[in-house]
Amino acid sequence: MAVITYRQALHDTLAEEMRRDPSVVLLGEEIGLFEGSYKITAGLLKEFGPDRVMDTPIAEEGFVGAAIGAAMLGLRTVVEIMTVNFSLLAIDQMVNHAAKIHYMFGGQSRVPMVLRTPEGGGQQLAATHSQNFSAWYAYVPGLKVVAPATPADARGLLKASIRDDDPVVFLENLALYNTKGEVPGLGGNSTSERQPPPDDVVPIGTAAVMKQGSDLTLLAYSRMSVVALEVARRLEQEQGISIEVIDVRSLRPLDRPTLIESVKKTSRCVVIEEDWYSYGVGAELVATIQEGAFDYLDAPIKRVAQAEVPLPYAKVMEQAALPKAQNLVESIKATLDASGYRARTTR
Repeated sequence: MAVITYRQALHDTLAEEMRRDPSVVLLGEEIGLFEGSYKITAGLLKEFGPDRVMDTPIAEEGFVGAAIGAAMLGLRTVVEIMTVNFSLLAIDQMVNHAAKIHYMFGGQSRVPMVLRTPEGGGQQLAATHSQNFSAWYAYVPGLKVVAPATPADARGLLKASIRDDDPVVFLENLALYNTKGEVPGLGGNSTSERQPPPDDVVPIGTAAVMKQGSDLTLLAYSRMSVVALEVARRLEQEQGISIEVIDVRSLRPLDRPTLIESVKKTSRCVVIEEDWYSYGVGAELVATIQEGAFDYLDAPIKRVAQAEVPLPYAKVMEQAALPKAQNLVESIKATLDASGYRARTTR
């Protein structure tokens, strides 16, 4: 067990999968000579060569289309889009081609490709470079969409995504790249010192119970899962509130049974996401709980989300617009109060 960064987990997993399977190839802007905008692909061009680590022109629609075609012909393509905002230039390729080819060809062709892309705010990159389009991609049948929150899940879900025969959108929050966590089998001071890790693939379509609890369920994904876990631990230590934290991590397919069973146990639920409030993933999570656990709820479900504005560049305004731990604490306490939690637990 090694403690490494989210960034390192992605890098090491790409290298491991490329060594394991010669059909895995990488495409993207500046991923080779420059080693990627976020250095996820550092050293991979040197190890695997330009036939497997391909620098592309600044033409997202073109190289995503090329990756789809290559995947149809037998390669496993991993595309890096510099930020999710630029993926809009290739959204026709993803939505009208990658997502539909298996169905429209009557199962005669598959598209084993992964579109990796960072998203999220908090980096002062302004409105057009700080967005989350999780709900856009998760809406589309034929695509699988994952958003890991920890280095271990980044590794496990990336392995699963590369090996999957369907197209996967792999969302990485920018603010997570330098976060650290335990990852089985990875680490060491150099590539040669790292031992081959166990094959612990994280299945797409499964949520993770990050923390067990009995008083309230917190549903989150990506960076907000980290925030939710920190808040849950603090409230339990300081106030004795037992909070269960569920990291959704797979947005399509969605692990509805795990979410529903948790709320049936706790009878209260709060959802937090780094997306705009309206029509987002959070709305789908709330609908899931309403349909599957309504009779178990002791209070209305509360949601914490990003302000519905283009994200400002100014640091103070940007932080004001993003969901924060304090917003979550207030919603948790309001939900507990609405359910009579304090009255029932007074000793």
